[in-house]
Amino acid sequence: MPTSQINQDEINKAVWSACDTFRGVISADTYKDFVLTMLFLKYISDVYKDEYSKLVDQYGDNPELIHAMMSKQRFVLPEGASFWDLYEQRHQAGNGQRIDQALHAIEEANGTKLKNVFQDISFNTDKLGQEKQKNDLLRHLLEDFGKDILNLSTERVGTLDVIGNAYEYLIKHFAASSGKTAGEFYTPPEVSDLLATILEPTEGDQICDPACGSGSLLLKCGAMVRKNSGSKKYALFGQEAIGSTWSLAKMNMFLHGEDNHRIEWGDT
Repeated sequence: MPTSQINQDEINKAVWSACDTFRGVISADTYKDFVLTMLFLKYISDVYKDEYSKLVDQYGDNPELIHAMMSKQRFVLPEGASFWDLYEQRHQAGNGQRIDQALHAIEEANGTKLKNVFQDISFNTDKLGQEKQKNDLLRHLLEDFGKDILNLSTERVGTLDVIGNAYEYLIKHFAASSGKTAGEFYTPPEVSDLLATILEPTEGDQICDPACGSGSLLLKCGAMVRKNSGSKKYALFGQEAIGSTWSLAKMNMFLHGEDNHRIEWGDT
């Protein structure tokens, strides 16, 4: 049975409603990192699962070949570390610890690509309340992202822009509810559009944002080069002092297909 493609509005509504689990319990400033990280984990897990199924259909009688080919995927997921492994154990105690261990294992398995990306984000935190409340909140979060509407396999999503746009949609809404602190991680799209237009980046340019937040301006500049020249020959560089925001920028880059970037964690 063919899979129907998800549209942008559907995925935006689905990821925003996943925040309902936390509303009224903890502030948006605190839970934004959990929701955004879970979206990234769900996306790479669904793509990995999708690719694995295709290879099993094709080479089911050769598990060694399948293993070798899976080790060359864009993101490698160690055994037991995917979203679906966590989802299946959601009713057991220790959700926070399990999620943190899975993220650490994913970092380790992906070398420099994801090095330290999750180290400033912990799901096993007292900010989510005492152990029972924390476990229940995280079970609900896993169940929200486990719904059919948030099947993020390649066939269902179509272009990567859909995921990247959903990520930006969340960041924008978190910024709207964060008041004066929003500037730490978010530049309004109108400002990013204006700056990218003034800069007029072209093929071959190197673009640096020394206080890049979640990376939205860099992404706009990259998109402008592609739109104007049809080329992906450009380089994106950024630096961000706040660890959790640097993590958001790294995930944002990957979700927009900008794998060839260099975003450093440091005080400019």
